[in-house]
Amino acid sequence: MGQQIKLIDRFRRLHRSLRLSVTDRCNLRCSYCMPAEGAIFVPRPTLLTFEEITRVVRLLSNRCGITDVRLTGGEPLVRRELPKLVAMLADLGTLTDLSLTSNAMLLEPMAAELRQAGLRRINISIDTLDEATFRRLTRRDGLDKVLRGIDAAINAGFENIKLNATAIRGITESEVIDLVQFAIEKGVQIRFIEFMPLDADRNWTNDGVLTGDDIRQRIESHFGALIPHRTSTSQPATDYLIDGKLAFGLIESVTKPFCNACDRIRMTADGSIRNCLFSQQEYPLRDLLRDGASDDAIVRQFIAAVNAKESGHGIGETNFAPPDRPMYSIGG
Repeated sequence: MGQQIKLIDRFRRLHRSLRLSVTDRCNLRCSYCMPAEGAIFVPRPTLLTFEEITRVVRLLSNRCGITDVRLTGGEPLVRRELPKLVAMLADLGTLTDLSLTSNAMLLEPMAAELRQAGLRRINISIDTLDEATFRRLTRRDGLDKVLRGIDAAINAGFENIKLNATAIRGITESEVIDLVQFAIEKGVQIRFIEFMPLDADRNWTNDGVLTGDDIRQRIESHFGALIPHRTSTSQPATDYLIDGKLAFGLIESVTKPFCNACDRIRMTADGSIRNCLFSQQEYPLRDLLRDGASDDAIVRQFIAAVNAKESGHGIGETNFAPPDRPMYSIGG
């Protein structure tokens, strides 16, 4: 099996989680992620194959202690035959968690198959329950498809379903209470994620961030006293109970970074390792895989990436610069 190696960086953070992008393509054009027109995608032959992805995950789980894999994009459901990859990863038998993040536009006909293939959890992006606002944010129609996708996920019996809403000042304020109420009625949790500087148009400013404090105050003023609830020091969200039930979470990436507890490493759809969403450096893997590199060589590349990880993302610091790749190209 080879030497067992823990992926521990200079700041003694142990990495157990892999965020794995399977495509940079998407069927929406969300303003906080993609340009309205002219999105540039990597050539399809450069995407890692399912066999290449499975080899990497097998190595990381067997030799480096990675136990949690989340499939991302782009929109991962636009990758053809995705349930096949889910089954290949689930069949490894070494992962304690296998999950996916989706905009749910294609989820309705696929939810049951994904669950049967071995997908355990799913996160669904939904920023609004209003069709006009959905169209403004995503530059596409289709809120009805997202809502049907949520229902399909519930009916498929996933172990856990979370809804994700990007918190943007001037947009999200009027959505907060309705989204929390919607999640409560559906029996799922919603998480509000502070707007981060990952948009392709580079229009992000700090003034555009609807803060977790603001959201918390709005929810508390409507629902009453909130009880914080945290099950893991490495989870990005602070969860809150309403009437004793888990109702919503806040991921305060900008105002209250959780970098000191980060246990994630990332792999792009075209086979590069990134140690942070905001990293300016990548560690190429695809050519190693296709040139016959040994397992040891592949593991060493992950070790190098983890060793170079910074203490934090640096948002708000004078020398901060957003990554060269936009969010859809990095992987959510």
